[in-house]
Amino acid sequence: MPDKPIVVLITVPSREVGEEIARALLEQRLAACVNVLPAMQSHYWWQGDIQQEQEVLLFVKSRADLFESRLVPAVQAVHPYEVPEIIALPVTMGLESYLNWIADETTS
Repeated sequence: MPDKPIVVLITVPSREVGEEIARALLEQRLAACVNVLPAMQSHYWWQGDIQQEQEVLLFVKSRADLFESRLVPAVQAVHPYEVPEIIALPVTMGLESYLNWIADETTS
């Protein structure tokens, strides 16, 4: 498959921010699907202290060739965090028709 599928994980402070990012990625054809998973408890280091916050997790289905050049800047344009979590995981296997759908629904 030439357009390598990826799953992008993005944490956001609220459902509203998650839905705004999801809509932006879908409208720009940078994602075929975005799942918004609410009510996650995050524990992390920030500026020398351990933090604990409620966050929302986005699962974004996209393509590797869109990640650095288009998807990351699109997220950063609306994301409120100074250093947002935007990480991509390769999809090594999946239902071929689903993977083709991701390729078909995202920009060439």
